[in-house]
Amino acid sequence: MKARTLVVNALIAALYIAVSALIVPFGFTNVQFRISEVFNHLIVFNKKFFFGIVIGVFLYNLLFSPLGWYDLVFGVAHSAISLSIIVLLSKYIKNIMVLLVANTLVFTFNMFIIAFELNLALELPFLFTWLTTAAGELAVLAIGIPIIYALNKRLDFNKMI
Repeated sequence: MKARTLVVNALIAALYIAVSALIVPFGFTNVQFRISEVFNHLIVFNKKFFFGIVIGVFLYNLLFSPLGWYDLVFGVAHSAISLSIIVLLSKYIKNIMVLLVANTLVFTFNMFIIAFELNLALELPFLFTWLTTAAGELAVLAIGIPIIYALNKRLDFNKMI
């Protein structure tokens, strides 16, 4: 891994943690609104952002999660699986806006992983929890599409790494 790639991924991880820390109480229950999930859209622009996002999720969960190992396993798995699906889809879909929408839908659907975690850890009802966590993920990522798209126009994420 090049030094520049390593530094950019470290910055993404740090930003994920910092932005997530702003909403700590709303990041671990059945109603989640993690603004930092917007960073998941970076994978659409370059697959090398994968590690920064996953490490950010891991460290945030390690430092702040009241659910302990549950969040380290399920939270990181949710991100890694969803990001991997988008990396795979990006081989076939070249339109950035379509990929951003696909990313939103993949992450939203895959919230069943978090619902399963919350069912195991807190005995919350699976289907209702999937609905509420998915709604929060959909809202954050849908609002994030035009923001990340506009930021890419100014910063060109693909050339950063």
